[in-house]
Amino acid sequence: AYVCLLVEALAAAGERLGLAPELAMRLARATVAGSGALLESSDATAAALREAVTSPGGTTRAALDVLMPADGGTEVGLSGLVGEALVRAAERSRQLA
Repeated sequence: AYVCLLVEALAAAGERLGLAPELAMRLARATVAGSGALLESSDATAAALREAVTSPGGTTRAALDVLMPADGGTEVGLSGLVGEALVRAAERSRQLA
């Protein structure tokens, strides 16, 4: 569900930027599928792969600057959101047990 939500968010952003809905979804799916294939076929860490495909001053770097604020560590940005989501899921799991 988490990765599907990411695909939804990528596609929605593509639409807001003017892409046709079908193209936005196709690009979002291809982005996630390509990253998954790269992760599956490599022994490198996810962080190393992310760094390898991020050009300094490029478009990916600009997006990552929003998702990974330099002054926030792991408690903000995407890492903070995912961390909080998993804490909540773990709490709910304990409630259901």
